[in-house]
Amino acid sequence: MTLRQLVNKATNKDNFTSLSDYTNFAKHYLDFIKTKLQAVIVSRNENNYRFFQYKKDGTYNVTRPINSDLMLSLEELTVGIDPFFELLDNVRDDAIDTKENRVLINNFIYTCQQSIGAVLDALPAKRVNTARKINGDLFERFIRLIISKAGVDVSDGNIAVPVKINGEIAFNFNYQHDLIIKVDDETKAIGSVKTSSKDRLDKIFIDKFLFNRLTDTDTPHFAIFLNDVQRKGKEGKYGVGATFLPGHFKGYTIKLNSLDGVYYFDIRPNMKTEAILKDHIKTFDHFLLSDIWKFIE
Repeated sequence: MTLRQLVNKATNKDNFTSLSDYTNFAKHYLDFIKTKLQAVIVSRNENNYRFFQYKKDGTYNVTRPINSDLMLSLEELTVGIDPFFELLDNVRDDAIDTKENRVLINNFIYTCQQSIGAVLDALPAKRVNTARKINGDLFERFIRLIISKAGVDVSDGNIAVPVKINGEIAFNFNYQHDLIIKVDDETKAIGSVKTSSKDRLDKIFIDKFLFNRLTDTDTPHFAIFLNDVQRKGKEGKYGVGATFLPGHFKGYTIKLNSLDGVYYFDIRPNMKTEAILKDHIKTFDHFLLSDIWKFIE
């Protein structure tokens, strides 16, 4: 496919209604970047990150940072498709929980989603907000499809929370959620799905606090993020900068309430080593292979 064809496909969300739609798109993109890029730029400060520069057909735009440790090649993705789908169908089987399968879960999903994001980076600057919205919506849908394929009842939408005054329902407080996980029509957990925590972290913590206070429950709240890096620097000197705010995360965790799970595909090094962060943040495979099943017990 040409870059224009890829962009046209990515900007129409109706083209992504099944898991196969996501994997097929990634295959087309990975095939495209094998021979049709202007350049592959290595990050100056974290060398595992790459930036793809398009040719004239993409107005020489440079993409978001792509983690080469996670991004699969066309051949690797193609070989991984059947094992990935089989894994989702049998995710509760103890034999599925292997190091290789955990790597496959994270890298496969990361590759499919970053293929969409990188294509949208070819849009002109005046459409950057449109691209961001489409990418975020498609990531939310992708995660819902994955969870559903694993056999869990999941949806998005509003939850109307009745607010009582003097024992009487005065009004409903409507909450919009990316993920609502239910068992027998009972809400078991609520999730937020974002490509990045930038400008969103505070709301996720506050939503848990308010929801559980208003409903007088202890409903688990979790968050799933793709990554927390962005391109920085001038042309020819591109590097990556972190968008995660560790101070905010620690402050809310200690002084407000902790989230019941925070999951990344491209986890930052400090999330593995810093106190508090390392106890609350994991890679997505932990959610799919273990934590989600604890939520619905």
